[in-house]
Amino acid sequence: MSEVVQLQLIGLSVIGIGILILLFIRATFARVIGFVWIVLGLFTLTALSVPQMASLPPVEEKFDIATVKTPTDMATIGQKIFFSKGQCALCHTIGPSESARCPDLKGIGAKLSREFLFESLTQPQAYIYLDYRHEGIAKEYPARMPYINKNPIGLSRNEILSVIAFLQQMSGEPISVTVAELAAPGQEAPAAPVKASQSGPVAVAQAH
Repeated sequence: MSEVVQLQLIGLSVIGIGILILLFIRATFARVIGFVWIVLGLFTLTALSVPQMASLPPVEEKFDIATVKTPTDMATIGQKIFFSKGQCALCHTIGPSESARCPDLKGIGAKLSREFLFESLTQPQAYIYLDYRHEGIAKEYPARMPYINKNPIGLSRNEILSVIAFLQQMSGEPISVTVAELAAPGQEAPAAPVKASQSGPVAVAQAH
């Protein structure tokens, strides 16, 4: 017998006792108690009739390199990481929002090179831009970018490359990250930063 069924039986028993008190006991105080028991029993049954769902933490996306055949596959994984393990959507938006705690990432893959994106994720304090908008009054965002490759987020190099692939695809740009760059399980090197200055021209959004 499940716990829900047991609680339902208890609720029915409480209602039954309340009805018996109202039927056979004339004392005012006892009848009030009986009425209260009936009400509590009905509330219990009503609450138990609501479908129960287990409250579980969000499922962490697993990076299975065997399923990655194309850069598009990487972008698909990157999108899931962006909205789950990476926690990017807690601060960033994809589209303008005055309530955003950090810069809007819409089109960011077209504005910044993959090397600069990688460095921004692994060394977020190397270059700090208070505002990525090209128009309007400059806005200083209240939050600062965490080190995405360190705890508590701790994305691996493969996961960071997949997020970059997603940002490029989302921006309508060709995905410059290749499947060959992914490391096999157990052979993945730490997500060491790549200097943007060593990767050729970098398109940088200017702060107003």
